[in-house]
Formats: sequence, C-alpha cells, structure tokens
Amino acid sequence: MSTPVDDPLDPLSRERAHLASSRVALRAMRADVESLDISDVTANWVNAEVLARQIDERIKALADLSDTPLFFGRLDYLHAPGAQEAEGAEGERFYIGRRHVHDAEGDPMVIDWRAPVSQPFYRASKKDPMDIALRRRFGYTGGDLTAYEDEHLSDPAEAARTSKLLQQEIERPRVGPMRDIVATIQPEQDEIVRSGLGGTVCVQGGPGTGKTAVGLHRVAYLLYAHRERLARTGTLVIGPNKSFLHYIEQVLPALGELAVRQATVDDLVAHVEVRGTDEAAAAVVKGDARMAEVLRRAVYSHVSMPTEPVVVVRGSRRWRVPAYELEEMVRELLSRDIRYGAAREALPQRIAHAVLVQMERSGEAPDDRVQDAVARNSAVKAAVKAIWPPVDPAKLVLRLLADADFLAVHAEGVLSEDEQKTILWAKPARSVKSAKWSAADAVLVDEAHDIVARTPSLGHVVLDEAQDLSPMQYRAVGRRCTTGSATVLGDLAQGTTPWATRSWDEALAHLGKSDGVIEELTAGFRVPTDVITYASRLLPSIAPGLTPVASIRENPGFFEVRPAASSSAGEVVAACEELLRNEGSVGLIAADARVAVLADALASAGIAYLAPGEETTHHTRLTLVPASLAKGLEYDYVVLDEPQAVVDGEPDERTGLRRLYVALTRAVSGLIVVHAAGVPGPLA
Repeated sequence: MSTPVDDPLDPLSRERAHLASSRVALRAMRADVESLDISDVTANWVNAEVLARQIDERIKALADLSDTPLFFGRLDYLHAPGAQEAEGAEGERFYIGRRHVHDAEGDPMVIDWRAPVSQPFYRASKKDPMDIALRRRFGYTGGDLTAYEDEHLSDPAEAARTSKLLQQEIERPRVGPMRDIVATIQPEQDEIVRSGLGGTVCVQGGPGTGKTAVGLHRVAYLLYAHRERLARTGTLVIGPNKSFLHYIEQVLPALGELAVRQATVDDLVAHVEVRGTDEAAAAVVKGDARMAEVLRRAVYSHVSMPTEPVVVVRGSRRWRVPAYELEEMVRELLSRDIRYGAAREALPQRIAHAVLVQMERSGEAPDDRVQDAVARNSAVKAAVKAIWPPVDPAKLVLRLLADADFLAVHAEGVLSEDEQKTILWAKPARSVKSAKWSAADAVLVDEAHDIVARTPSLGHVVLDEAQDLSPMQYRAVGRRCTTGSATVLGDLAQGTTPWATRSWDEALAHLGKSDGVIEELTAGFRVPTDVITYASRLLPSIAPGLTPVASIRENPGFFEVRPAASSSAGEVVAACEELLRNEGSVGLIAADARVAVLADALASAGIAYLAPGEETTHHTRLTLVPASLAKGLEYDYVVLDEPQAVVDGEPDERTGLRRLYVALTRAVSGLIVVHAAGVPGPLA
C-alpha cells in the first residue's frame, strides 16, 4: 500500500523501485520463517514434525521466482475500499500480485490477487468503475518490469479501449508447462473463480475459453478464503491423463499453493491392477449407472436370515437370543442407509445388547465391558459370519464378470440378456491377481468398495475434461466429495468416448451434485479468430446446441489449409520446420496410427521432438502428439496431419469429428492443416 503520488518525470522508474523493494521485503519474510526456532515450543516429536513440515511449506511458498512478476497490476481507489471491511484512508493505492508481501512494519507492499480489495482489478469497468480512479497493468520481459498501461475508469472523457498489455500477455509464446492467468482473468471468469466453497459449479467452456485455468484459480482462491477448513479436508485436481497433469502441475505452486493433490480417475480407483481393455460396447455397459444397482444387489445377497438361535455361555449361565429376534435385528440394519461393513460391525453389538437386557432382567448389573466381551464371544462371531459374512469387493466383481448365473440373478430387470453377455469375460479369470482387469472394471471394484465401506470425502474436488467420463466414473469422483463441493470443467463438443456426457444436468446428477450451478464461457482467449471459426464448422455435426466460441483476439492468427501431393510426411515436416522459425512451441498432431510414420520422418530430417507431457525447452520446442492425447494441451503453433485420418481413427464419425475439433483448437498463434486425402465434409 502506498500514497497515490507519482513522480511525473519518470513513473516507470518509480514502479521498478517498488518492485525491487517488494522483492527485498519478500526475501526478508522468507528469512524470518527460515530463522524460526521451534525447539522449545513443541510438546513432543510428533508436534515438532508437523510444525517443521508446515514451516518448510511456508518457506517454499515464499520463494522469489525471478522470472515471475511479483505484481502485475495497480489500483488507485477514489475512497477507502470496501467501506467497512477494507483498511485505509481516502486515496489508497494497492499493487496486485500473486501473493501478499509486507514490509518490516507489516504494511502491505503487494496485495494477494484473491483478497477482496483486489477484485476491482478484474471486474471494474467504465460502466461500473467500483470506486477505482486508475487501473494500471504492467508489462514484463522475463522478470523485469518494462512497460505499464493506464485506464482512468472514473474519467468520463476517456473512452473504453482494449488493453494492449492484456492482449500481449494472452498471446505470449508458450514454452514449458501451463502458466497461470492471474494477470488476465476476465470478469466472467472471476465470477466463477470467487464463487463460494459451499456450492458446486459446472463450467461449460469451448476451446480457449480458459476453463482449466479458471478451475485451478478457483482452487487457489478457495484455499485463500477457507484455508483452515480445506487444510483439514483436503483438495484434489482430477485430470484426464498423466500428460495433462504434468502440463498443469506448475500453476498452483506459482500461486503459492503447494498442498493440492493431482490424480486421474484411474489413480483414484486403483484397487486392482489394470492390464486389459474392453470393447467399446462392454465399456459402455460397465460405465452405465445401472451397474451400481447390480453391485448393490450382489453385495447384499450375502446376507441371510438366521434360522437358529445364538446361545452365549458365560460362567454357569447360558443366554439365548432366539432366531426371530436376530431376524428383527438384521431387517432393521438392512432398512438403514449404512454401509454393508458398518452394519456387519453393528450386528454383534446388537446381539450383545440383547444378552445384556436378559442379564439385567435376571438381576445382574453388566457394564459396557461385559457387552464388548459378549460381542467378541465365539458363538456371536460365528453367528455374524453366517448371517452377515465379509465381502471382498474385487472378488465380488470377479464373480459377477465370470459367472453368468450369478450376474443373471443380480442383473435381472436391470440389464438385458444381451447387455449381460456383453460384459461377461470370454475367459473367466481364476483369481483377482491373474485377472486382466480393464479401467471400467476397476471403477466397478471401487463402487463395490464404497458399498462395503464409505469412501473418505474431501473438501473440494476439481474435475477437468469431465465430458469424457462415464456415469460410473462420475459416481467414483462424487464419492470423493460427498461432504464437500466440486468444480466440474468440460466441453460437450469435445466428448470423444463412446459414453461421453450428453448433458451437464445428467453429469451432475451422477456426481451427486444435482443442485450444482452450470456456467458457460463463450469468450475465446487462446484460439485465434480464423482458427476457431474454421473449427466451429464442425459444431452443427458434433454438438448442435452449443454456442460457438467467439474469439476476443485482435490478432486473427496464422491459418492455412495445405493440400499435399501424397500421404508421405515430407510436406508435414516442411510445415514443422517453417513454424519452428517462429518463437514459441509447436505441436504436430496426428491420428494415432500416423505417429510412427511421422516420428521416422522427423528423425530423418534431424528434428528433435518430445512426447506429450515432456516439458518443452528453448532448444526442443516440437511435440509429436497422438490425437488421442491432445485434449487440454496447447501450443503456439500447430501442424495438423491428415484430418480425415483423425476422424477415421475413431469407432464412429461423430466421435471422430469431435476428436478432430479438439485437434484443430490447440493452437494459440497459428495452424497449418496438411492433407492428401481431402478434409471431412463439414469442413469443406
């Protein structure tokens, strides 16, 4: 915080001086934490370990990243901001950055972008200046402050205009992992980012609308606003594959957040080793939400009504609990909404309680220790094992998929006979370890685990590229946030699985969040106008109800469709060489079946390339991307090889056109489409 008086001779030098002093203050904050002595403040070694880890995380969060701007904006208020809740006097100035920085006296030098006082940086406009006299944006080269740009929001004489620095930041070449968008968050994005922890938000966003970044920044905001609660309950970001997670993994640490776990859905349900694959038809049935009922029936089929009494011997006395009373206990437990395993643990206590009632009637005075002893009695344990036996979830699913009769009993009225035949293994496995489990099978095992014992819930889960999840996968994610909330991100037009999501209302219902709010982002920040206009020709065929993305980029971008003389890779390699002359990253995207051919051609031409997920450097900027792994990634320039081959590589045309839509929309600055076989009809 500082006074709003600039040096009229050299304002840029003054801002550089504030940056330099802010960096000194940040280093001092880190040094203060590093110098803490906790030897006399912890009661035991456990407390010492916990506190030491917290201090270590704090030190990491206070790292001064030399090439990352410490602040990117400034707000000059007309009056004390926030009236009641914000500190200060008339005319305060705030520098907005990635984290809070204060001087030796505790006065703020940089305000965290998530603080309420920072909100007008993203939302103030000429129509609603939000009491802001001036909004200043800063331009950087590396970590050096090199430019600034002012908007006088309260001056009616100044016309509204597009920020050049904002456009430059959006279009800045991309080398390395995904970076944060904290300096470029737009008002409609900021509204989603700052939505409360209690509600689930589903974001439908076309290519380049920033939905992934919005989801990650929402996590950062929630950790700022509800840090203690989320420190207890935990947060999780779920992505479609390891390459995608590697690409986004640096965004939250750059914002000072180090405690967010990342995983794929396959990671969450890894109770069995996945070594097999399913035919599409089998995967669709296994992913259907009806399978949850089949599994529930199969689990509870193990419960049998008692036909014999339980006789407990204690000393010289025998206590008898009749079969009809045992049946009442079993039926009462079945009627309650508790897990199979929890009910099984409750049954011996119910039997023991019945024995204690008889003891009290006979004049004895048993206490809780007696009840626990009766519950552990061999006769009680034997009865419970017979009535309510333990269930191994993996063995249960193994039997369902291997035993046609067992499946038929529990799928009756739920799955048709054809559907049952579709999911049965052609060659039944002998054991859990020898079975060639598929990814869909692992989700079924996870569902069975949850029927037996409740899955622990997190405070908040972010689910990205959600349109490709099956209903059973949504249920698996929903189990991880039953007592928390979720941010669901996706684009229905990019659904490329046979079970792709048909509507977000349906997806939220499977997730267990039917009251979630659906938001739509339609302003495109990443994909150039000419590229997104070309790709949007596919929308009537793949998602006729969606609003096309409207690019806000002033630069139309470089775009060209090049017919090739033959299907050889020569012209594709030439296009890559051409784009590598520019600054930034290049992605060569091709149908999976064409990747090997292109890899050989690149090697013959002496062009080094990376696989998806490997980090680009200034020396190696080309990534060879199978179309099946392109989702969620972005490159400054893209060469798309044989679009018809991308379509033909999928089991049906609509899925193929959706895969093509994904591939066409990965470029930030330019796209070259090379084809010998012609382009698919909707693009013609």
